[in-house]
Amino acid sequence: MRKLIAGFLAATVAAAALAGCGGAKNEPAPTTPGATTPAPKKDPVSLVVWSHLTEPEVAEVNKLAQEWATKTGNKVEVLPDNTGFQEFSAAALAGKGPDIMYGLPHDNLGTFQKAGMLEAVPAGVIDNAAYEKVSLDAVSYDGKLYAVPVSMEAVALFYNKALVKDAPKTWDEFYKAAKEKGFAYDVKNFYHSFGFIGGMGGYVFKNTGGGLDPKDVGLGNEGAKAALTLMSGFIKDGMMPIDISGDSAKATFVGGKAAFYISGPWDIQAAKDAKIDFGIAPMPNLPNGKPFTPFVGVQSAFVSANSKAKTEAWDLMKYLQEKTPMPLFKIGNRFPVQKAVKDSAEVKANAALVGFGASAANGMPMPNIPAMSTVWEPAGKMIDLVLSKKADVNTATADAVKAINDAVKAMK
Repeated sequence: MRKLIAGFLAATVAAAALAGCGGAKNEPAPTTPGATTPAPKKDPVSLVVWSHLTEPEVAEVNKLAQEWATKTGNKVEVLPDNTGFQEFSAAALAGKGPDIMYGLPHDNLGTFQKAGMLEAVPAGVIDNAAYEKVSLDAVSYDGKLYAVPVSMEAVALFYNKALVKDAPKTWDEFYKAAKEKGFAYDVKNFYHSFGFIGGMGGYVFKNTGGGLDPKDVGLGNEGAKAALTLMSGFIKDGMMPIDISGDSAKATFVGGKAAFYISGPWDIQAAKDAKIDFGIAPMPNLPNGKPFTPFVGVQSAFVSANSKAKTEAWDLMKYLQEKTPMPLFKIGNRFPVQKAVKDSAEVKANAALVGFGASAANGMPMPNIPAMSTVWEPAGKMIDLVLSKKADVNTATADAVKAINDAVKAMK
């Protein structure tokens, strides 16, 4: 019996010892106070960016995108692109579209938004308060951002300092000098001439405060008619011929034969190449005392709703928004939409681009809804009919408004 009891006790002690060893194996290892368990490492993603910017600008965007890729461990391919909605849509639906479209003119966004291809901008990507309001309005629908603004542009007044020392301060001063020393621009081009229409009180589609109403076209109101009458004076008073075009207007200015020229930053290099000593300024206030109100074009960027890596795409977008403004300003004459960059000493030192920025500050975003596609042809025809005296102002504006209304109805 004593042997049996001794054997039982020995077995019990051995079992307890083994149990103690097993328990030690299952206890968590001691940790340093404050230490956290590292998050599991995510697999790298590959992003594709299509850009509508110029090749030198695309190269700079690519350089910055690769910096982001190196920092995050992801991959990015940045490609130049000049396709439109149809090509983007087909590629996106086939799973071959880009994650990001970068540098697309904002007035193209309406078609993408209507088709559900724009991903709403999440909180934290940009600080709205840091951006010019006109640029945010350009990429918004129903008060919600669907793209981020990259840069903005508007036409302004080029003036030849050899013919006029300073930019005119008043309408009368401008008009007198224009009659004596020449004025040229693509007057029949609705984009270039809208500043007069908008400044005199006309509009394309009524801004309701929550969006644009395509059923309310303002190209036939008294302001629009007054603007067309004003513009017809440029022809009547001999400042420019009735058959003037964009190319002939530019040739007149860079040839030193006109003191004034309305155009955008894309013509800066041509003026420099012609060795014109020029300045850029907003047009002086119009005869009604209101500013010339040009269309503001905003280069925009958005994340595709079909992207399979939206989180990383928005992270890249945020990085590009922080890094690209100054390079695009230097390389592509892109006027920044971020207030801090716009007000920097380096930007302010570029008098020409500051002039364009001041003009844009008086402008309004070009309508970004799909109905805008119905406007260009009738509006251009309206200007041509009035300036060539083939129709009076009342008839030309009424016909244009009817054509736009009919076309908008047909879109539905």
